[in-house]
Amino acid sequence: MSAVQDMERAETLTLPVSGMTCAACQTHVERALKDTSGVKEVSVNLMNHSARVVFDPKIATPQALIEAVHEAGYEASLPNAESMTGHSYEHDADERGLRWKAFAALIAGALVMLLSMRMLPFLDRVPTFALNVFMLLLTLAGMVWAGALVYKRAWVAAVHRSTNMNTLVALGTGAAFVYSVTATLLPDVFRRFSLPADVYYDAVLLILGFLLLGQWLDARAKHRTLDALHEFMKLQPQTARIIRDGREEEIPLGNVVANDIVVVRPGERIPVDGLILSGTSSVDESLITGESVPVVRTAGDRVIGGSMNYDGALEFRATSIGAEGVLGQMMRMMQEAQSSKAPMQQLADRVSAIFVPVVLALAVLTFAAWMLAGGGVGRAFAVAVTVLVIACPCAMGLAVPAALTVAIGRGAQLGILFKGGESLERLARVDTVVLDKTGTVTEGKPKVVRIDPVAGVSESELLSLAASVEQRSEHPLAQAILETSRQHSLSLEPVENVRISPGKGIQAMIHGDTVAAGNFAMMQYLRVQIPELSSSGAGVTRILFARNGRYLGAIEARDTLREGTRETVAHLKAMNLHVVMLTGDSNEAAASIAQAAGIDEVFAHLLPEEKLEKIRALQAAGRKVAMVGDGVNDAPALAQADAGLAIGTGTDLAREAGDAILLRGEPRQIVDALLLARQSLRVMRQNLGWAFGYNILGIPIAAGILYPILGILLSPAIASAAMALSSVSVLSNSLRLRRFQP
Repeated sequence: MSAVQDMERAETLTLPVSGMTCAACQTHVERALKDTSGVKEVSVNLMNHSARVVFDPKIATPQALIEAVHEAGYEASLPNAESMTGHSYEHDADERGLRWKAFAALIAGALVMLLSMRMLPFLDRVPTFALNVFMLLLTLAGMVWAGALVYKRAWVAAVHRSTNMNTLVALGTGAAFVYSVTATLLPDVFRRFSLPADVYYDAVLLILGFLLLGQWLDARAKHRTLDALHEFMKLQPQTARIIRDGREEEIPLGNVVANDIVVVRPGERIPVDGLILSGTSSVDESLITGESVPVVRTAGDRVIGGSMNYDGALEFRATSIGAEGVLGQMMRMMQEAQSSKAPMQQLADRVSAIFVPVVLALAVLTFAAWMLAGGGVGRAFAVAVTVLVIACPCAMGLAVPAALTVAIGRGAQLGILFKGGESLERLARVDTVVLDKTGTVTEGKPKVVRIDPVAGVSESELLSLAASVEQRSEHPLAQAILETSRQHSLSLEPVENVRISPGKGIQAMIHGDTVAAGNFAMMQYLRVQIPELSSSGAGVTRILFARNGRYLGAIEARDTLREGTRETVAHLKAMNLHVVMLTGDSNEAAASIAQAAGIDEVFAHLLPEEKLEKIRALQAAGRKVAMVGDGVNDAPALAQADAGLAIGTGTDLAREAGDAILLRGEPRQIVDALLLARQSLRVMRQNLGWAFGYNILGIPIAAGILYPILGILLSPAIASAAMALSSVSVLSNSLRLRRFQP
């Protein structure tokens, strides 16, 4: 079976996974799923606690995938609406629980520290044994109540022969607790070997407290990074008002079907996509298209589910329901994009896979080194615990996904849909932007400016024949001719055997005659003799017509430059990007538009396959190319480019040939997409730099490398606070992308 057929029968499922706390957990879940028969691709996201799996349904089942996650020591379930947003009331309760446990552990730890140092006045009269027993009981209560989940996850990982962040914390606090209990209950054992009977109860509680504080701050920050997806979920109302059997009734949204007649009153959200039958209103589509100005919608216009109806009542026919609607497609694309991996993540994944075992080995070596150096058991033990605690793989696991999640959410709010981490990273690295002319540089809505028939053929005859042959074409020039024929109230003839030649034109049979419409290349191919024609005006495209091999005349149409195109090109040049325009149009029309737009390099008279070759030629010259097109005719070029930007329409998201979709289709969104991608890449690099730098510097300092020189030695409690700070810093840095302004 070919690779294409193999992928065609594959299904994709995104499972919510709980219990992951660090990059090591992410690696274990990913490995468990990859080892499942029938699984082709796996991407596990620590940020939104999900696993996106591409699998062969004939070999693997969703239940088998869930069992694989369970066997790895984590929890998984089939997705639902709440789990796919990474948010639920249960998560809110978990977040509140973490907060109370964190502060309780920190307060208890501070109290134990005061007790152990006898810093309270009445402690002078309390026997040491009684004081130590009280601290033991308080610490044990904190470990059981506040730290239970940490120890449970560490135990589950050990049972499944794996390690994670909880392993490091459980070993560090467990060893400190056992050492302290022994020193409390059997101090003579320590004295027999001339060892100090020190206790580390305060370190145990403070380590747990700072760990839980970090997890609470993580949870809050993660919810904020997913805010954009939460906002999209809130856009869809729970009910819809429809007309059935001549009577208006309100039904659950899930019961609406295609072709239902839906009624929306002023101030209500539009529940589903549809086509307006009656009424006029201003509609706010800003959270879907990024366009802040409300647009007027009237009979014949499309409306998007989730947009806000302002000042008029509308009655429309439902067209796309649920996941098929624009909002549903946007949410699906956002979820898939946030579950994807950027290439930069691969380095973090490789390090995370071996990180915890390496830290365990370093802790043992640190203990041995301090013993050999004569530091004593107490100090060697404390330093080894500090090494275990400070090494936090959380930051590495969150560095790229956190930035990616915020960037994709912010892009969606601006009407830019990125297809994933790899797409965003590729877009950030381009140095050349190639623009298709029609519909990208120009409005894509040309108007007929001249009808030029040969002698013996009237203008209305040529226009009627032209409209008849073009009625099956979706090309903008065909639509311009059809619109002009409607204005002249001309009737169309039936056509047969329609054949479209991409980049050349169209042929059809009309009453037994072969009628052709197209450019010079089409006429040359059909060997039609064309008389010498006068030069067309600036920006004008000429369509030639022939019947049974005889030239009938030409129709000229002019497209207009999109508003903001010239400013966009200037911005792209200011960003040190090389700008090129490709078109199948004539040299004269292309040169005129390029000059108006400020584009210096233009290639005209190109067929779709020749556009593809131009992209390849630029890449062969060492350029990283971003192609901007409409996603339909330009699909091959978009796919070939290093990054593709597909112009969307706000109501049609089928244009997924590119790496990103510009919903408003405005030129300035090209600049916004590139700037957001570049800033996201910078944040990813900063996050990875912090995550790796923190461990590269933190572990040696925790091991005591500065002690011989500066006398600096970290306590386990300070190491725990630093560990919590590392992942919070990464998340906080990622949240800066929420403030990105176009």
